Amino acid sequence: MSGRLENKVAIITGGARGIGYGIVSLFVSEGAKVVIGDIDSKASVLEGQFGSECLAFKKADVTKEDDIQALVEFAVERFGRLDVMVNNAGALGDQTSLIELDADGFTRTMTLLARSAALGHKHAARQMIKQGSGGSVVSVSSIAGIEAGWSAASYDAAKAAVINLARSASYELAPRGIRSNVVAPGLILTPIIGTACGIPPEQLDEFTECLIRPYGKLIPIGKPGRPKDIAEAVLFFASDASEHVTGQTLSVDGGLTSMTGFDIGGVVAEALSEFKERVGETEDKKVGWLPKHNG
Repeated sequence: MSGRLENKVAIITGGARGIGYGIVSLFVSEGAKVVIGDIDSKASVLEGQFGSECLAFKKADVTKEDDIQALVEFAVERFGRLDVMVNNAGALGDQTSLIELDADGFTRTMTLLARSAALGHKHAARQMIKQGSGGSVVSVSSIAGIEAGWSAASYDAAKAAVINLARSASYELAPRGIRSNVVAPGLILTPIIGTACGIPPEQLDEFTECLIRPYGKLIPIGKPGRPKDIAEAVLFFASDASEHVTGQTLSVDGGLTSMTGFDIGGVVAEALSEFKERVGETEDKKVGWLPKHNG
């Protein structure tokens, strides 16, 4: 299937690397005209890679409302309209523990991850309402916004806010024909972890490959996700295939959020073993129930 975004104009923030780059690549291949908003100068290089259907807007800093507004105006000036807004730009933000929480770090993290998505909705929706043809806003959150334990409190809170923002946006914007949905990635092979660990830029790809095996051990499906997996989910929400879907969050995580985080069957089996020893179970006196488990 191809051409799923034919004649649509899309903005993708944070489109120069990782998940954002995967979204840009897929959108262009599906017929979209794409504007990349990123603080990374690499965004300009992508213009040459994807041709005239892909433009970069200088250095767009999504923590600044003026940059977000200018990004939307740029897309409309160059391509005449806006149909899809993808709020993807982000970083791990403040990773301090809750009891050591830095107030300024928390504010910066919320500004980068949650406020930017809210302002992306604001300025994209204004343009879409002006056009009178509706549109789609897709925000990239994280499974950290759904379950605790995947990151620090600041990041978790910001990503959870993105999910609820889409619900609020749907309630307000659906009557205008504007949909808002969220994709929540799990453990995806991108440079973000290496960057947070201080890995030199020239070694990020090598480090990222080293995550394949340990990630695979954690994920029920047995392997980590890649940017294209997230891009396909974003594409679904951006395309007309989801025209009756809004206010929803799709986890793309290989099954991570389907787990409780521990082997309940194994825990019960251990307790039953101890119980049998206590009551002196014999062959003709057995406990009748034992859950299946992976232990």
